[in-house]
Parts: sequence; structure tokens; C-alpha cells
Amino acid sequence: MPKKFDQDAKDRVVRLVEDRILVENLSMQSACQTVAPKLGVSWHTARQWTQAARREGRVAEPLPEDLVAEVAKLRRENQELRDTNELLKAASAFFASGTRPTTSEMIQFIDEHRDRFTVEFICQTLKSNREGGFITSRGYRQSKARGLSARSLRDAALVEHISAVHSANYGVYGVRKIWHVLRRDGIDIGREQTARLMRLAGVTGKGKGRSPVTTRKPKGPDPRPDLVARDFTAPAPGALWVADITYVRTRKGFVYTAFVTDVFSRRIVGWALSDSMRTEALPLQALNQAIVSAKETSSLIHHSDHGSQYVSIVYNERLAEYGIAASTGTVGDSYDNALAENVNGSYKNELIHTRTWSDVVDVEIATFEWVTWWNDSRLHQSLGYRTPAEVESEFWSHNPAQGIMEIKAHA
Repeated sequence: MPKKFDQDAKDRVVRLVEDRILVENLSMQSACQTVAPKLGVSWHTARQWTQAARREGRVAEPLPEDLVAEVAKLRRENQELRDTNELLKAASAFFASGTRPTTSEMIQFIDEHRDRFTVEFICQTLKSNREGGFITSRGYRQSKARGLSARSLRDAALVEHISAVHSANYGVYGVRKIWHVLRRDGIDIGREQTARLMRLAGVTGKGKGRSPVTTRKPKGPDPRPDLVARDFTAPAPGALWVADITYVRTRKGFVYTAFVTDVFSRRIVGWALSDSMRTEALPLQALNQAIVSAKETSSLIHHSDHGSQYVSIVYNERLAEYGIAASTGTVGDSYDNALAENVNGSYKNELIHTRTWSDVVDVEIATFEWVTWWNDSRLHQSLGYRTPAEVESEFWSHNPAQGIMEIKAHA
């Protein structure tokens, strides 16, 4: 059955393509090739939608190449200014005013902040902005290496590597995941040694927080049965999806995010954002994206809570249209949709609670990047410290007969 995209879905693709063009200074084709596969459309379709939006004046005219480069340069400079101010504030609190710190004090400061800033950035910034100067990065490394044993030198290299891994993964990985990353990188290291080096690096994992309640009770009865019974396992990709909604506070009000997650691989197969919780604008858009990415839907179960968004006639008609069985748990019991709640908690903890947000577009762009990381790079304990992409690739390589022809999307 051909897949249809509503205007909200098309507009989202256009926004993200235009953002990649501006931020990364990409050509339209490269931006479309980056964004489109993650949203379930071909890059040719994404280009058609973007070109149409430009013709119709629904997006600003593209900036000349020299201005695009200038904007990217200004963004980098702005980030450098923020980093410089943050570093100087930390240094002011650490060092006594009016005196040049000792070498040991400078080394201690670098050790405590190298997970946030590079050694070169710390040394160059403080040398330029502090009276009396500061140790050079070369001097720091020579001081650290002087008289060190081979083990200490290896530890120093691993501490730097661990800091980079931690930073590259939203600063949320704890001992177990850092350990598994190091082993995947071919490093022979034990878990206790990893914990010790993480302490030296000054990095820790981040536990999950509680997700806020976004369930709106339906006005009428909910006829959907519970086809899951808290058994969040599946024999293959595309057998069981779970769905839920969470919210994000921004300077302009609340933004709502809907996710659809595949239980087998933990891959987020559909997501959408809106500044309202209207059925047609939010969970339905996430569902449509999930359907576009599906290989087959006739034996699929869709499980959610009792929120009115999921009980709506429009939503359940879409499920029925593709032969998807609707399921729900007990009213008011989060354990009956625990996996979806877990995704929401990770989203809030790993992304949303790390900064303040200006508006829905700000959150949407960051969510796009986080979902890409979640699906393609994040190690999941429940998957044996593998990524959703790896789990699905392994399944289809061993079960090619189940790879039913993918339903083609059209504009």
C-alpha cells in the first residue's frame, strides 16, 4: 500500500534539510541525503519538497554561499566565546586572585576540566586571559609524562580516550558502557580498571530521571485489549511497537514529542514534535513515519497507554488501514507501557535536561540528532551493548527470507 505524507511531515523534512544546509554548509543534495533516510523518504523526494517550499515562499530564500559560510563561522565563534566565558569562570573560582598558580595547581585544573575542554583550548585561553600566563599544552604533557611508568603513560592515554568517548555520547555513559566501547575499540581492559580511569578523567554516567505524565484520559471507553501483558519482547523487527508522548519546556511554552519504538531492536521508528497535542498533528505523524519505515505491518502489534490521542478514531483507523493490531495496558499503570516510558526517560535525561530550549524548532533539530545517535551509535544494555542498527542488520542477515519487500513511499 502506498504511503502518504501529510503537510506537517513534509514541512519537517524541509526544516531539517534547510538547517543542515545552513549549519553544515551542505549542498541541497548532500543535505537531503543526510536527512531523508532518517525520516523514511528518498532524498529525491526531500529535494522535491524543499524546492517546492522555496518556490512557494514557505521558507526563506537560500543565502548566497559566502553568507552561508559566514553564518557558520559566526556560529563557531559564538560557541568559542561561550566556551571561553565558561572556562574563565571556572578558572576564577579555582585559582586565588592576583597570584600566578603553581604548576601543580595548573595541572590539577586541567585534569579536572579536560573532559569538557581540550587541553590545548584550556592552555591557550588561560595563557591569553590570565595575568601571569599559564602552562602550555606541551608543558602540561611533559609534566604529566616525566618519570611516569609505561602503565602510567597508558593510563594517561586511556583517560584522554575515555573523556572523548564520554563527550561523544552526550556525557551519559557509565562504567559498563564505557567499558564495552573500549573493548569494541580493541582495547584490552577490565571493568574495574575502566572505573578507576573514569574517576581520573572526572566523568560519570547519568542515571535515568522520571518522565512527566502526558496521558490525557479518553472521554469514552477504550475497546483495545492488552496484547502485550508487560512482555516487552519480540521475535523480529516489526512485530511489536510501543508508543508514548512526553513534553519539553521551552522559552515559548511547552513542546510535545511522540515516539514509536520497535521492541525487538529498540530502534525509534517514528517520532514527531508539536507545540500542541492534537491527534492529527503529533502521534499520528510519528505513526506515519513508523509505517513508512516498516517492511510489513500485517502481523504488527501497536501498544500504547490509554491517552486520548491513541484512542482517537483517526489514529485507530490508520492502524486498521495497515492491518496493525491496537493494544493497551491498564489505566494509570506506567509498567504496562514500561519500554516506551524508558525511551522517554532516556530522551529527557540524555538530551532535554542538559540545556534550556528556545522553541519547537530548536528541540526538533536536537531531537533529530539524538534519534540518529540512539539508533546508529548508542550502546543499549538490553541489546547486549549493541546498537539498534547492528541488531537489525544481524537479524536480516540471518533471516533473509523474512525480509519482505519494503513498501515504497511516494510523495
